[in-house]
Amino acid sequence: MDGQDRLGYEQRLALELAAIGQRLTTLSAEMREQQTSSVATAPPETERPQSRPLEREPVVPPQVTAVPPQAPAPQHPAPQHQAPQHPAPPNPWSQQAAPFPPPQGHAGAPGFPQGHAGPPRYQPQQQWQQPLPPRETLFEKLGKDGAGSKLLAWVGGAITVLGLVMLMVLAIQRGWLGPLPRVIGGAVLSSAMIGIGLWLHRNPAGRTGAFALAATGFAGLYLDVIAATSLYGYLPPAAGLVVGLVVAAAGVVLALRWDSQTLAVGVVAACAVCSPIITEGFTVLLVGFLLVLKTASTPVHVRRNWPGLAIAGGFPPIIASLLATATTIPTGFEWTVVAIAGATTVVGLAVALLTIWKRPADIVAIALVSGSALPSLFATTLLERTAASVLAGAVAAVLLAIWMVPDLPRAFTTAAGATGMLALFQTTVVALDGNVRAAVVLAEAILLAFLAARLGKKSALVGSIAFGVVGFLMAVTQAVPITWLLDEPRYRPASSGDYAAGMVTALVLAAFAVAVPWAAQKMNVLRRPSENPFAWVLSGLVVLYGAAGLVICGALLVSPDETGFLFGHSIVTVSWTVAALFLLLKGINVTALRISGLVLVAAAVAKLLLFDLSALDGFARVLAFLGAGLVLLTAGARYAKLVASRKNPASHESTPVAPHSY
Repeated sequence: MDGQDRLGYEQRLALELAAIGQRLTTLSAEMREQQTSSVATAPPETERPQSRPLEREPVVPPQVTAVPPQAPAPQHPAPQHQAPQHPAPPNPWSQQAAPFPPPQGHAGAPGFPQGHAGPPRYQPQQQWQQPLPPRETLFEKLGKDGAGSKLLAWVGGAITVLGLVMLMVLAIQRGWLGPLPRVIGGAVLSSAMIGIGLWLHRNPAGRTGAFALAATGFAGLYLDVIAATSLYGYLPPAAGLVVGLVVAAAGVVLALRWDSQTLAVGVVAACAVCSPIITEGFTVLLVGFLLVLKTASTPVHVRRNWPGLAIAGGFPPIIASLLATATTIPTGFEWTVVAIAGATTVVGLAVALLTIWKRPADIVAIALVSGSALPSLFATTLLERTAASVLAGAVAAVLLAIWMVPDLPRAFTTAAGATGMLALFQTTVVALDGNVRAAVVLAEAILLAFLAARLGKKSALVGSIAFGVVGFLMAVTQAVPITWLLDEPRYRPASSGDYAAGMVTALVLAAFAVAVPWAAQKMNVLRRPSENPFAWVLSGLVVLYGAAGLVICGALLVSPDETGFLFGHSIVTVSWTVAALFLLLKGINVTALRISGLVLVAAAVAKLLLFDLSALDGFARVLAFLGAGLVLLTAGARYAKLVASRKNPASHESTPVAPHSY
C-alpha cells in the first residue's frame, strides 16, 4: 500500500483502540457501582454467549463525564440497556473478540458508516500470466531486421544447389571433362562452400550466410556421392550408401552443434528433392539413399524437437518407395522393390516408436506410424497370393501389437490400430476368395467387438463396424445373396459347398449383429433400445436376415430343389413366430423386448400374407400357416396369463394359513 493508505489505516486503528478503551472504562464504572449498591434480590443473570465476538459500536468522539453517585438500585430487573454482570472485563485481544481487521463490508466497523466496507481483507494474489503475443503476419516477419538477408541467403543457396545439379546433367550430356573430373570438381566445390560457411560462422553478423553456405555445400557433396554411385559406378551401392550416411550425418551434426533447425532441414530437404534428378527416376537406389538421410537425421530429431527435420527426413522415403513400386514392371527385380519397401516400413516404424517414446505428444510420429506401412502393403501387388498375404499379415501383426501396448499415447496406438486393421483386411482379401471371405471378415468383426468391450477401445469398435459393413455387403452379394431367399433354386446354379459356406456366413452375420450392439452398450456408446431404437431395429433386421439365410441354406443343403426351398420358408415363418413368443415372454417387464416381439409378430404375419401365400403351395403353405397360427395362439394365451398375474399378483399366490391360537 502507498503512504496515504497506510496513514488512513493507522488512524482507523487508533480510533478503534480508543473506542475499546472507553468501553472498558464504562463497564468498570458500572460494575463498581453495582457492587456498592445493596439489593435484596439480585437481578437474573443473563446468559453469556460463548462464541459471540465483542460487538463494536460506531466510533464517535468519547464524551468524558463524571459518574455521580446514585441511589441503591430498585428491586426489579435491570433494564435492557444495562450491561449484564460479568466477573471480569473481557479481553478485547482474546479469541472471543472480533478478529482484526474486520471483514470487508462489515456494517458495524468503527470509523465507517452503516453499509460501508471496512478495511480490505487480505486475499492471496493470483499469479499473473502474460497473455500470448499475437501471431506475426508474413509482412511483419519480412519487415524485421535481418529478414531480407536470411531470405536472400537461403534463396541463393537453393538456386545454387539446383545450378550444381544442372551443371552435372549438362556436363554428362555435352561430354565436358570426364566422369572423374566431374566428381572431383563437385566434391571440391561443395567442400569449399562448407569451409566458407565454417569461417563465416565465427562472426555473429555472418551466421545467416554461414547456414546457407553450409547447407548448400553438404547438399552438393551428398548429390556428388549419389552421382558417383548411380551414374558413373565409381562407388558400389553399399559403399555409396555408407559415404552418403557419413556426409548426411556430418551435416545434421553440424546443425546440432550450431543449434540450427533451418540448417538441418535445408541439408536433408535439398538432398531429398534433388536426388531423383541424379538417379533419373524413382529407383531402388534412390530409396536407399533417402533411407540413409532418414537414418542420419533420426538421432538429432529424437534429441531435439525439430518437426521440420522429422518431416524432411521421414516422408520422402515413403513417397519414393510407393512411386518405385508403381513404376516397376513385373520382372525379375520385383523382389528388390519389395525388399526396399519392407526396409522402408521397418525403418519408419522404428523411428516412429523412438520419437513417440521420447516425446508422447509428437504429431509427426503419429503420421509416420500410419504412413510407414503403406510401401509394404502396396508392394504386395508385385507378389503372388501366398507371399503377398504373408507380407500383409506380418505388417498387420506388428501394427496390431503396437496398438495393444498400453503405455503408448492413445492417438499413436489408434493410428497404428487403424492401419493394422487395414492390413488385416488386405491379408484376408488376398489370402481367401469365394464365399469363405465374407465369413472370415465377419468373424474378424466379431473379434474386434469383443476386444472393444474388453479393453474399452473405441477404435476397435469402429473397426468392428467397418469390417461388419464390408462383410455384410459381401454376404448379401456373394455368400448369401437375396435371390436365394426369394427365387427357387432352379433359377440359379449353386453347389453343396456354396450352401454350406452360406450357412456359416449367415450364422456369423447374425452373431455379428448381436455382438456389436452388446459391445457398444457395454462401453456406454449406445443407449438403451427405448432411448435409441434405430440402431437396435437395424441390428434386429440383420439378425432376421442371417437367421433366414441359415435356415434356407440348411434346407437347400439337405434338398437342393423346390422342396427344400418351400420347406425352408415354412421353417423361417414358424421360427419368426417362436422368436416373437420368446421376446414377449421375456418382455413382461422390459418395454424394448415387448415392442420387439410385437414387431416380429407383425413381420411374421406380413410374410405369411405377402410371400408365403403366393410363393408356397401344398403342404408347405399349410405347414407355415398352421405352425404360425398355433404358435401365435399359444403366445396369446400365455402372454395374457402373464399380464394378468402382473396386474394382480395376490390372486395367483396362496394365502398363508394363520397359526392356531392357544
